[in-house]
Amino acid sequence: MSWTREQRNVTIAAYLGWTLDAFDFFLMVFVFKDIAAEFNTKITDVTIALTLTLAARPIGALIFGRLADKFGRRPTLMLNIACYSLIELLSGFSPNLTTLLVLRFLFGIAMGGEWGVGSALTMETVPTHSRGFVSGLLQAGYPSGYLLASVVYGILYQYIGWRGMFFVGVAPALLVMYIRTSVPESPVWKTMEKRARPGLVETLKQNWKLSIYAIVLMTCFNFFSHGTQDLYPTFLQKQHHFDPHTVSLIAITLNIGAIVGGLFFGSLSEKIGRRRAIFIAALIALPVLPVWAFSTTAVTLAIGAFLMQISVQGAWGVIPVHLNEISPDEIRATFPGFVYQLGNLLASGNAPMQSAFAESHDNNYALALATTCGIVAVIIAVLILFSRERRGIDMQLSAEHVKSTA
Repeated sequence: MSWTREQRNVTIAAYLGWTLDAFDFFLMVFVFKDIAAEFNTKITDVTIALTLTLAARPIGALIFGRLADKFGRRPTLMLNIACYSLIELLSGFSPNLTTLLVLRFLFGIAMGGEWGVGSALTMETVPTHSRGFVSGLLQAGYPSGYLLASVVYGILYQYIGWRGMFFVGVAPALLVMYIRTSVPESPVWKTMEKRARPGLVETLKQNWKLSIYAIVLMTCFNFFSHGTQDLYPTFLQKQHHFDPHTVSLIAITLNIGAIVGGLFFGSLSEKIGRRRAIFIAALIALPVLPVWAFSTTAVTLAIGAFLMQISVQGAWGVIPVHLNEISPDEIRATFPGFVYQLGNLLASGNAPMQSAFAESHDNNYALALATTCGIVAVIIAVLILFSRERRGIDMQLSAEHVKSTA
């Protein structure tokens, strides 16, 4: 079955939406030290911005998810991207830390909506047999954004400073025009548009076991990703005293690994199943841990970072398709993003926790990173065994079934 032009455009738009969302998020992790210096405070105080961003994301997932379930995926995605781009720009004008923290909270609301809306639009549009690969591609948008932020930091930071990094973050607003001209609405949403559907609360009550399980799973997944990514540049700066160019190169390397991992395990899940692919990817982290956290040279750290992110984003690469397949049809734009971002909320204290732990152990960021990663990798491998396996379900038929029984 070949792809239509519309299916390609939807995939491109969703991938770029998540890439540029992540780009705007990760621009900040490179400038903690600079913001702390300008506002005369500790790095730990600045990392609260990450906590606020992550904590606000469930609000955005709920708001934008409900809008997408009611008014359509396409217009909601456009509004969402415009919001996070504007707030990113305003962050660069912050006169003090308090203002910056408020803006990063608002950014979190906007960021929280994009993933669920974009993944629902895509999974409901692309051919069924392509979902695994597309899932890996969509999730690769996250490290792609980190990679793009790494390049911008390495090339432009010395000229534009930390405020200029945020000004560059307004660029994603241009994507709105592409969606407006080239991206169609989800055919599954059109099927369900003109009929009465159960509300969010009623649907969650009917699926309460699935909801709790998914939130716990996504909490662990968010500790897995943020616990290995957010403070890694700070680890390289503070513990190894690498210059911006070296930090940028290592960050680029780890994100290439993340993209490879997401694409590989997303595609592999189409053959061996979603659960098995996640199980294998998560456990790869354990033998890689010593090289990733405790190496002493830039080259070996880069190799470790590359391999670690194959594991982390390999497991994550299956998540967009897996959550969409196990989601109730009536709330597919809300459920995956909402449980994902609630997991973010529960894991939102990761950066300050890791930073405080490291500072209390003579700036030993390696120990903080390794402890977090090792624990959650094992928990994810165990938890995923209890998930449903719904690889390849026909979402169109499933939506029609709901229609006939509503």
